Amino acid sequence: MPKVLIADELSPKALEVFAARGVEAESKVGLKPAELLAVIGGYDGLAVRSMTRVTGEVLKAAKRLKVVGRAGIGVDNVDVKAATAAGVAVMNTPFGNATTTAEHALALMLALAREIPAADTSTRAGEWAKSRFMGVELAGKTLGIIGCGNIGSIVADRAQGLKMKVVAYDPYLSPERAKELGVERLDLDTLFRRADVITLHVPLTADTKHMIDASALARMRPGVRIVNCARGGLIDEVALAAALTSGQVKGAALDVFETEPAKASPLFALPGVICTPHLGASTNEAQEAVAIQIAEQIADFLLTGAVVNAVNLPAVSAEEAPRLRPYMALAEQLGSFAGQLTESGLTAVSIEFEGLAARLNRRPIIAAALKGLLEPQLQGVNMVNAPALAHERGIAVSETAHDRPCDYQSLIRLTVTTEKQTRSVAGTLFAGDKPRVVNVKGIPLEASLAGRMLYISNEDKPGLIGHLGSLLGEAGVNIASFHLGRLKVGGDAIALVEIDQDPSDDLLRRIRALPHVMQEKVLRFF
Repeated sequence: MPKVLIADELSPKALEVFAARGVEAESKVGLKPAELLAVIGGYDGLAVRSMTRVTGEVLKAAKRLKVVGRAGIGVDNVDVKAATAAGVAVMNTPFGNATTTAEHALALMLALAREIPAADTSTRAGEWAKSRFMGVELAGKTLGIIGCGNIGSIVADRAQGLKMKVVAYDPYLSPERAKELGVERLDLDTLFRRADVITLHVPLTADTKHMIDASALARMRPGVRIVNCARGGLIDEVALAAALTSGQVKGAALDVFETEPAKASPLFALPGVICTPHLGASTNEAQEAVAIQIAEQIADFLLTGAVVNAVNLPAVSAEEAPRLRPYMALAEQLGSFAGQLTESGLTAVSIEFEGLAARLNRRPIIAAALKGLLEPQLQGVNMVNAPALAHERGIAVSETAHDRPCDYQSLIRLTVTTEKQTRSVAGTLFAGDKPRVVNVKGIPLEASLAGRMLYISNEDKPGLIGHLGSLLGEAGVNIASFHLGRLKVGGDAIALVEIDQDPSDDLLRRIRALPHVMQEKVLRFF
């Protein structure tokens, strides 16, 4: 039974989901870094929110760990690069708290426009300062949304209900999607010049860190109001404080800060600033939704291989996982076949899909092929880190899909280019789900890959089979199956022999010495 550690506070519904799915889950909230390091080695999955930091050190200690699930959108508390290198899938829940966060951004926007927090404090102090709190209407104002994804699009919809004009900057926002949302696409500088209110809804990356700095603030429309419910590092807080003091920025409402928990900030003492303690996702509905969602995703991944909302692994739905599994097994075997025969540096790999295979979700199949290809040369390779490892080593990966009739109902062909040669191997599924090789180096032959297989490349000359059988028999090596193929009479030929015992080095040397044998190798498929 897979075992999962819940390291941050989650709705009790998460434990119920794990139990119902047959996954053992333990909740140990508030572990110190040293305590987490001490226990993480005993778990296959880890569920966190934003408090627990999943560092490279934690991942190194997590020998069994297969998946980290973040109950929320941002994964900046998880070292995704280190997780990928360690072969650990990282998942988030991008939809569970989208509405809640969008509503909080709108609430801050309204509170900022009408100065509600300051007016509340003043009234409670016995003041009746109606003239001091002169707000502005949002109707007719221009809202600039930076990042128009899940949350930003909800903000756009709700803002239009307030009769605001909505403009957006998002490099990934297509003209069709912008039209559907009813927003105007702008470049960032134009948005700065036109927006009365700016709200941020982008992840924190190397490119977005301090995207709102002194230069950006100076280019904004004087008197702009800024709302940030995304990530604190998006805004240079010192620069924002200066812009508020000068009057360039009229007001700011922040739910997130560069350092959290935020115990001090240059913004806290300034008028016209509203601060909340990262409440964007803090509703009962949202917390229950993300807890259930991350528990379902982790359980499905550990039990069925389904991949949902992973940031470093191709998606595989629970419905398609059973259908993809045999194709992934075939691709991994083809990769392993080629990888075990590769004796010089890999430079490129091409994967072709024909027939039914061309209509599938191909990214997981490609990841499986790369895993099989790299595993003979590298330790700790799996589907999560195989694409990254290939990229790091400068191996060019390409794919082609031919949705056309072929000799088989489905066909996958893997072509590997090394510093010395190019070799291809192709396979299909027999009887629905059993992998079978059908072509090697352009030579047709049919063989199931299992256990130990003796691969022999030779010239097609009489006597080889007899000599090979005699050598194996004399050495006490039993033949389980024997598969032959040749390009033409007297040309290149291949033998794939399934054997029950490991051949000795001396036996392999004697096989290599046989006339017309060009290469011999023991391949293992366990």
